[in-house]
Formats: sequence, structure tokens, C-alpha cells
Amino acid sequence: MAQKATIYKVELSVSDMDRHYYETHKLTIAKHPSETDERMMVRLLAFALNAHEQLEMTKGISTDDEPDIWQKSLSDELELWIALGLPSDKVVRQSCAKAQKVVIYTYGGRTADVWWDKIQNSTSRFDNLQVMSLSEQETSELAGLADRSMKLQVNIQDGDVMVSVGDQIVYVTPTTLKSALN
Repeated sequence: MAQKATIYKVELSVSDMDRHYYETHKLTIAKHPSETDERMMVRLLAFALNAHEQLEMTKGISTDDEPDIWQKSLSDELELWIALGLPSDKVVRQSCAKAQKVVIYTYGGRTADVWWDKIQNSTSRFDNLQVMSLSEQETSELAGLADRSMKLQVNIQDGDVMVSVGDQIVYVTPTTLKSALN
């Protein structure tokens, strides 16, 4: 019998001084049985870093033709495609063709470094692609914050991120591997 997704309720308060965005999002996240706490928390971090009133979690890991997070315009145009992990060259190419902007958040330490070394040259032609790297230690610490019911506070200033749940705090500094030109 197939395992079912685990439901997480999250109250995500974002204070992004870099973008002057201050809002609280109430999210219900379905964590796929094969998804780790680390990946789920990276999803929440990616949501916070790109927070917008039209940003939505998708079916994610259980669907091949959707990103983990997306933002669509009122006319249903795909404005932002956010992927996590180490997508193939083909997936990157298809994503960049579908959306106005694509952001990939890599994590996993050495594995992510090897992926970037392999894919870096083939991504240079995509002006709408941004690639961010998250350190293995920081994402591991984020995983420690995971709980079925969370009140996350995310403060962003000068590219540095502070994620807190109660009295637990994790600092994350995403590194830009490739910037989008648009």
C-alpha cells in the first residue's frame, strides 16, 4: 500500500528588508513520503526568499512537469519557476522556456558542487536563470526546525537570512552561482 503525504501546517512570517516585503503566509504543505525534512525546509526557505501574494507551492516532488514553487500572473502566465535540488540539463532548459524567470536552489554539499561543474556551461545562454547554492551545514540545521505545526519567522537583510522557530535560530547565507539578467 502506498504511503500518503504527511501534512504540515506552517505560519510563515517574512520580513524581507531587501525587497521591502512584510507579510505572513499560512501554508499547508504536503510532504511526500520520499521527501526529507531538509528538502521540505529548503522549500519553505525558497518560498520566503521569493515571497509574493501569488506565489504557490505545487505538487512538487510527485510531478515531473511542475516546479516546487511557482508564481503565475492573473492571466495564468508563468512568471516564476522555483526548483530545488539538482535538476537535469533538460529540465533546466524546459523550465527556462516555460517561465519568465527560473530560480534553482541547490543543496547537498559536494554533490551540488559536482552538479554545478557539470551543468554550468550549458546554462550560460539562459538570461532568465538564477542559480543559488545553500550550504550543507545550514540546510541540515534547517531540517532540525521541522515540525508538523510551525510558526516560522524569516528575516532577510543584505542577502543574509535568519530563520527562527521559538527560541531556535538558524542563519543561512545563500550563495549566487548564476544571476538572472531580467
